[in-house]
Amino acid sequence: MKVAIPYWQGRVSPVFDVAGHVLLVEIADGREQARRDLAIEQSSPQVRAAWLAETGADVLICGAISRPLELAVSAAGIEVFSQTCGEVECVLAAFIHGELNPDAFLMPGCCGRRRFRGGRGRGGAPCRRGEWKGGNDNAQG
Repeated sequence: MKVAIPYWQGRVSPVFDVAGHVLLVEIADGREQARRDLAIEQSSPQVRAAWLAETGADVLICGAISRPLELAVSAAGIEVFSQTCGEVECVLAAFIHGELNPDAFLMPGCCGRRRFRGGRGRGGAPCRRGEWKGGNDNAQG
């Protein structure tokens, strides 16, 4: 499995749409096998999503992401864990150990983490501001 984490100054980049670098980590048997630092030069959602798919990424762990880019990434077969913040190494370790929980790594603000797989609609429940919380039926948080 390959996990892509956009980053800035050692932390998960706050907005994937404008991130300049991605850490691409290959994981097998619950351990990191290899990693690469990749520069992102693509800006349109479709081209950025296609580029990410070409890297072989299976999972994208990111901060905020626009709806068009999230849809394009998930349509490319990449599972998206959005609204994540924190030190890249801590987030990666938590993901590898199945402990990427919303309490520790959720971006500040309303409405929680979305987890979105292509082809499935959004579910969730309204938060106290009346916005929709969560991703699909597999949502965390």
